[in-house]
Amino acid sequence: MARKVRPRVFLDSNVLFSGLYSEEGPPGEILGLHSQGEIIVVVSQQVLEELVRNVREKLPRALPALGILLTNNPPEVVSDPSREAVDQSSGVINMQDAPILAAAMLARPDFLVTGNTRHFVDNPEVARFSGLSIMTPAQFIEYFRALEGEES
Repeated sequence: MARKVRPRVFLDSNVLFSGLYSEEGPPGEILGLHSQGEIIVVVSQQVLEELVRNVREKLPRALPALGILLTNNPPEVVSDPSREAVDQSSGVINMQDAPILAAAMLARPDFLVTGNTRHFVDNPEVARFSGLSIMTPAQFIEYFRALEGEES
């Protein structure tokens, strides 16, 4: 049975960068699921700008892959959150990550996937405050595969 609704998955720039670095591993698998139309990747404008900057500076060999991602099957890009929303988020997470949390909350994805375990995944207060299902890339892939098995 085909999935009726594709999950919307907000990705932090570290997941996108890792997926562009290597197709192997969970971040690469997540980008593969997006390119196959299995999921919808959601990012904020800030995440996209950070990704482009980091790829240019640290991984220029991935610029063609980034171009393909942004051209052939672009992610859903949501606006950056207001200053007030960021300030509210900073009550449960450090100021550097508060814009990402606030943007994800505004985007209302099915999942927030990040490699930042210390501030997001291992901090239950963040999930309580945001109401988001927060996972690492590996946890998301495991969950997605289990969901696929249930739908077979």
